Amino acid sequence: MTFETNAEITWCPGCGNYGIRTAFQNAVLELEKKGVRRENIVISSGIGCHAKLFDYVNLSGIYGLHGRNSSNAEGIKIANPELKVVTFSGDGNGLGEGLAHTVYAAKRNQDITLILHNNNVYALTTGQFSSLTPPGWRGPSTPRGSFEIPFNAISLMIEVGATFVARSYAGDIKHLTETLIKAIEHEGFSFIEVLQPAMPYHKWEEYKDKIELLSEKPKSKEEALEIAHKAHRFTIGIFHQEIREVYHKGLYGNLNPVKNSISRKIRLEKINEILKY
Repeated sequence: MTFETNAEITWCPGCGNYGIRTAFQNAVLELEKKGVRRENIVISSGIGCHAKLFDYVNLSGIYGLHGRNSSNAEGIKIANPELKVVTFSGDGNGLGEGLAHTVYAAKRNQDITLILHNNNVYALTTGQFSSLTPPGWRGPSTPRGSFEIPFNAISLMIEVGATFVARSYAGDIKHLTETLIKAIEHEGFSFIEVLQPAMPYHKWEEYKDKIELLSEKPKSKEEALEIAHKAHRFTIGIFHQEIREVYHKGLYGNLNPVKNSISRKIRLEKINEILKY
């Protein structure tokens, strides 16, 4: 089965989304070598430039409403825990419109991977500032410069309960591929903030000379939060990883609702037995 689709790619030339797509394809191919069947990888997305990736990748999934990608991914995982669920989001989609859904998926430690395409702007809707836009940035909705304090996506996700939190860069395909593989293999809520420029509003030059690697993975949640607060916003690496019970196992143990569901006939018989009393 080919990875590509017949959909016309309409991202702007030079967009960082191309790098994310390439790294994700690389990660899927490597996971296949490790025994993960491609038909068991399911994707979802919200609305925005990031979401076009859904059209360009030949995998099953759900193209959701704005900000609802995480809740869709949660539903897929709860219904069939055997699936590897990967959801794509923009900074506006995931930490603006869909903030509550993202936070609660992390809080519950849902066993899904969220890839946040962070270009610091609502790119598809022509340049409004987002939840991650740095102060002073001038755009169509902030002609005199944004004055709001942005979220720190890394510390936010650590604080609310994500058990794998990392940052990578669309210009470093090798690092991003390796990070994606680790995130998808991790059992629990995995969050990767991927730095990438939206070409009409940002350029690669703003990133490439500032990217720096995290010297070593923090040893505790407290240390991870401290480093996340102090680190340069262009620091990439794995900030936090821990083992905690995932949501679907806490909810119903090893049950698989898709494979272990009873027939309609038996369900009706059970209902009739209850109604007799």
